[in-house]
Amino acid sequence: MTGQQALGETADLAVTTEMTVNGRSHTLQVEPWTSLLDLLREGLQLTGSKKGCDHGQCGACTVLVNGVRVNSCLCLAVMHDGDEVTTIEGLGSEGNLSPMQQSFVDHDGYQCGYCTPGQICSAVGMLKEGHAKTEADIREQLSGNVCRCGAYPNIVAAVKHVMSMGQTEGGR
Repeated sequence: MTGQQALGETADLAVTTEMTVNGRSHTLQVEPWTSLLDLLREGLQLTGSKKGCDHGQCGACTVLVNGVRVNSCLCLAVMHDGDEVTTIEGLGSEGNLSPMQQSFVDHDGYQCGYCTPGQICSAVGMLKEGHAKTEADIREQLSGNVCRCGAYPNIVAAVKHVMSMGQTEGGR
């Protein structure tokens, strides 16, 4: 057996997993080695979460699993059987952005935008965790999300704004 097999050759190895993604229930057949990120992007066509480093070092793939921040490139989809997954697409919609999404727009918390979905999901999860009380806390808590453009001051301003509004989640 080689390290990579053709897709048709692995169909008999697929595992059934069920999860709720952005409020919609899914029963899926996935190969056991499929990452949550690949399932979201390729299987469900939810391309907001980005594949940056594919090693859990950049945070571009951050999603919320049962409300907790997760690097989706580091976990297998089958590990989340029965879980509730929220991606950037599940936080808001065109014309009806979540408070955190709107704050990122209002405070110019993005430049190229590649890291933005992960930054926003991480910020929403961080606020829900309740650990961030100061600007230094925000910077520390979001340190796993890398912005190559250096929009950090604007990202922090966006998160601080949502915190000042008394929002605990920054989502809907």
